[in-house]
Amino acid sequence: MNQQTPWPRGFWNLMFTQFQGAFSDNALRWLVIFPVLASATLSDAEKDGFASHASLLFAVPFLIFSTIGGWMADRYSKRSVMIGVKAAEVAIMLFAALALGLENRPLQLAAICLMGVHSTVFAPAKYGIMPEVLPVSKLSSGNGLLELLTFIGIILGTFAGGWLAESLIHREHWSGLLLAALAAAGLIASLGIARVPAADPARKPNFNIPAEILSHLRIMKQDRDLWRANWGNTAFFFVATLVQINLALYAQKVFHLKPTEQAWLQAALSLGIGAGSMAAGRLSRGRIEYGLIPPGAGLMAMAALAMGWPEIPKPAFTAALFLLGLGGGLFIVPVVSVLQHRPSPQTKGAVQGAASWLSWVGIAAAAVTQGLLSGQAQLGYGRIFWVCGAIAALAGVFVTWSRPQAIAGMIGRWLPGATQAPEDPET
Repeated sequence: MNQQTPWPRGFWNLMFTQFQGAFSDNALRWLVIFPVLASATLSDAEKDGFASHASLLFAVPFLIFSTIGGWMADRYSKRSVMIGVKAAEVAIMLFAALALGLENRPLQLAAICLMGVHSTVFAPAKYGIMPEVLPVSKLSSGNGLLELLTFIGIILGTFAGGWLAESLIHREHWSGLLLAALAAAGLIASLGIARVPAADPARKPNFNIPAEILSHLRIMKQDRDLWRANWGNTAFFFVATLVQINLALYAQKVFHLKPTEQAWLQAALSLGIGAGSMAAGRLSRGRIEYGLIPPGAGLMAMAALAMGWPEIPKPAFTAALFLLGLGGGLFIVPVVSVLQHRPSPQTKGAVQGAASWLSWVGIAAAAVTQGLLSGQAQLGYGRIFWVCGAIAALAGVFVTWSRPQAIAGMIGRWLPGATQAPEDPET
């Protein structure tokens, strides 16, 4: 199948379902976080701690349930898993409406945690179904589109969370009911996702989570590219989460922005990742293009250096934030494509579950790191961006060292008159 072949039946239902989930996740989280950051009665330390705790609570379910999500994605049809998850989301958002209406922060945090459980089960099925419905020649483009729509959902969800937080003060239950209605729309859309058979109907669950994770990591370690992609994925989510948490605090403390104004900065980051992801899909030209990873990492590092520069004006900061996201999109699309393509059909769900678990180790570590850097280490918010850039630079150096011909090969394929090279034997 070439790049001009239409997308298969049910593909756009999957895209909308993912878009809606990304929108609702972020709308709920920022509905809860923005009012706390804007509170005049809380100290800076309390605000920093709440932002970190909210992100940590969203991550914890992934650390506990990722292997269960991977098992479900292999044991049952991935379509059936996604439909069940979207049905559960309707109930979770109704609970969130109650928590928001009561203005009860512990219950609101519990709703965020439940959405983390929802996403934990959804992720392996979502990523695992992509290589089942798309050929390798369209996998990078499909992932680019998936990431683009995901981050458009994040942009709009962040805006919606900020706007609703300001517009519906003391009427927050209406926000929860709106999110429940959107979850119902996602459920309806999920019914149109392509039917796929269960990959391993006889697979038994293993509730020994550490043993299950170690088993899957051993499988991945046997494949050098799969193993490296796994850690690249973890590093990406660590950096992305640390940037996002630090950005909310930086926007309030340095630029003195209100929640809806902060949303513009979150949007610049998300739009950059989405644009980078879409560009990566096009530049890959029907293959998994490792050569995009080092320049993506380099762009992230340079943008993070600019963002942390003392007294950087807001327009320049916003442009640098967009460029950081653009580099992130170029970085993550090849990595995700490797994680989807390399595993055997019987282990795709399990591998996605283990990769998801490690990515959320990175997210949880980022939430803890933010507290340590801004608290005990007393590092300024600008310098925390430099930490993010240093980690991205290390990732780029490692890929360049481990695949020294990747960039040269990619450029050679872009030259006029170059023929489409066959897939790398390691791809």
